[in-house]
Amino acid sequence: MSETPAHTQGLGEQESIWFKLSALHKGGNHNAMSVLLQLSERYGGVIPVNMGNQRVVFLSEPEHFKRVLVTKVDDYIKYFDGLKPIFGKSMITHDGALWQKIRMPQQPAFHPDMFAEYVPYFLTAIRAKMDAWGQLAKSGQTVEMVEQTWTLAADMICKALFDRDMPFNPHVVFNCVKTYTDVANHRSVRLKMVAGEEFELTEESTAKAMEVWAGVPPDVMAADPVEARERTLLKMIEAAVADPSIPEFDQQQAIDEIKQYLWAGTETTALTLAWALYETSRNPAVAERIRQEGDSVYGNQSREPAASDYSGLAYTRAVIQETMRLYPPIWGLMRVAAKADVIDGKDIKAGDRIVLFAYGTHHSAKYWEDPEEFRPERFMGEAAKKRKPYTYIPFGGGKRSCIGGAMSQVENTLALSMLLRRFRPEYVGDIPAGINATVTLTPKGGLPFKIRELS
Repeated sequence: MSETPAHTQGLGEQESIWFKLSALHKGGNHNAMSVLLQLSERYGGVIPVNMGNQRVVFLSEPEHFKRVLVTKVDDYIKYFDGLKPIFGKSMITHDGALWQKIRMPQQPAFHPDMFAEYVPYFLTAIRAKMDAWGQLAKSGQTVEMVEQTWTLAADMICKALFDRDMPFNPHVVFNCVKTYTDVANHRSVRLKMVAGEEFELTEESTAKAMEVWAGVPPDVMAADPVEARERTLLKMIEAAVADPSIPEFDQQQAIDEIKQYLWAGTETTALTLAWALYETSRNPAVAERIRQEGDSVYGNQSREPAASDYSGLAYTRAVIQETMRLYPPIWGLMRVAAKADVIDGKDIKAGDRIVLFAYGTHHSAKYWEDPEEFRPERFMGEAAKKRKPYTYIPFGGGKRSCIGGAMSQVENTLALSMLLRRFRPEYVGDIPAGINATVTLTPKGGLPFKIRELS
């Protein structure tokens, strides 16, 4: 096999997270999570599983999450195998002092005080999507909702954080993301390698996807700014590159940081919004309450929400939060035990892969009444105050929690409120929708919708 480009190296490697996850997809299960959920309910909160030559330990109790993410955080390091082709050397693939050094210059872009500055750019992207949906409503064609929300999320990120209009075709890039995150593609590469077949990785669809993906961040950096704003994440990244006190933050680091926002930040936001639209399509009363809240908070159709209106959209925000409970974009946080430990009387060995099974805890009847029901009210008033810590971790926890988690909720709350005030997106696929477990929780076979204008 000939030498492959840097952005395709690691494809098909047995240690890759993508190859390991393929075990969850055997037998065509409608919801791969259901098997793990049954195991956690039957055998308790610590489940060691041998996956090939690797020991994987699934944890599903809130106190376990706190132990790994907070109490003994330095004993459990991030699991990177298979992520570097996507993210390079961005902070998502680092730990310890280097991670902190890389994160620090970017942290101010995600301070809540900045969100008010971003809202007009979120709204511009949402308006553009509404214009496109107006045409889709006229044509009556069926669309894939995750693709719709992914392209919206990418536009919001580019406009708000980078001061750029998207200098790439988001539908092409979305399909690259989809191709790479399909674990079946990685399994195909792996089987060919094991069989000793001669093939060019650059001819594989997974490798082709990475080739396209590698060109996206440089295109963003080279594009003309829209308003030449000074307070943007891109400006902060460029300042870090120019800072001699951070020699690790070179030009390649800048490119890789952009990668993580355009992939991880975009995909998790997009999946949450797509699943929220799925649930509001199935629960018309929820959609109608969102519309009424919009009317109450920011008036009739002639006005859009301002940054000051976000706090008033309490029910819409609760819908987004309940969506992330039922469909956590990151269904399991993955770590590697750096040293031996004991959890609930069970030995954790150095080198064990640890999965914090967020989906399991989010769906546990121990912590949620009727956990499979969609009830946004869980995240409002007294019910929200009574929630046990670490039973809800859509963005992780502790110092390694997602840098953009709070901003993502703002994006999705505004988008859901505005889209539902004009449209009635109608889900036309299988009920319930299937669930596919890659690194993120994706709909199996997609979420087909028709877009209807409200009369």
